[in-house]
Amino acid sequence: MEQPMPSEERKGINPVVDTIQQLGQTMTPQGESNIFCMSIIGQVEGHLVLPPQNKTTKYEHIIPQLVAAEQNPKIEGIFIVLNTVGGDVEAGLAIAEMISSLTKPTVTLVLGGGHSIGVPIAVAGNKSFIAETATMTIHPIRLNGLIIGVPQTFDYLDKMQERVVRFVTSHSNITEERFKELMFKTGELTRDIGTTVIGVDAVKHGLIDAVGGLGQALRELNGYIEERKRSGMGGLPQ
Repeated sequence: MEQPMPSEERKGINPVVDTIQQLGQTMTPQGESNIFCMSIIGQVEGHLVLPPQNKTTKYEHIIPQLVAAEQNPKIEGIFIVLNTVGGDVEAGLAIAEMISSLTKPTVTLVLGGGHSIGVPIAVAGNKSFIAETATMTIHPIRLNGLIIGVPQTFDYLDKMQERVVRFVTSHSNITEERFKELMFKTGELTRDIGTTVIGVDAVKHGLIDAVGGLGQALRELNGYIEERKRSGMGGLPQ
């Protein structure tokens, strides 16, 4: 009797069918790019594994990719696309710190939403863009689960919040006073404290550098890459 083929072998029989099943199209763009594109979508997953129905970005997947992109000589720029509701605070800050410490040019683009801990990630690059219809929610740090009601817990939350405020204000043009004003605003979010800013408003507050989409963001990134090449050829520090 004929033995059924292993699933790994079956996948390679018809790559066109395989591509349709995975991507919904018959062809994918060809050619090697000098730009590494990383998407941060859904919920940023940290130390706790989220339910399988949640769309997540795992920080333990993101960090090795950033390290590999930094070390790869063929990659000249890094493009971060965000559409996230936020998630684990420390994992989000870890990703933001990694992005901000890259030596290669980095541009971020907020599409759809860059909420909560997505805000520090959005401002971590050399330049940030936001789509006209995209939104960003700024609110105080919140904890889920068992919380011990002692002064030390409040101090821990306060220090964690200061880390977020300090990172955002040092990597964007928004002032600490304005950022905290948006963070602690009451009445705008139903049953919650905080503010939602849309596209142009995020730029007006100094949180994001410019309103734009894919074309503008890639144009800016390519400009940074060319500038870095010229500086390198001239013997100037990169």
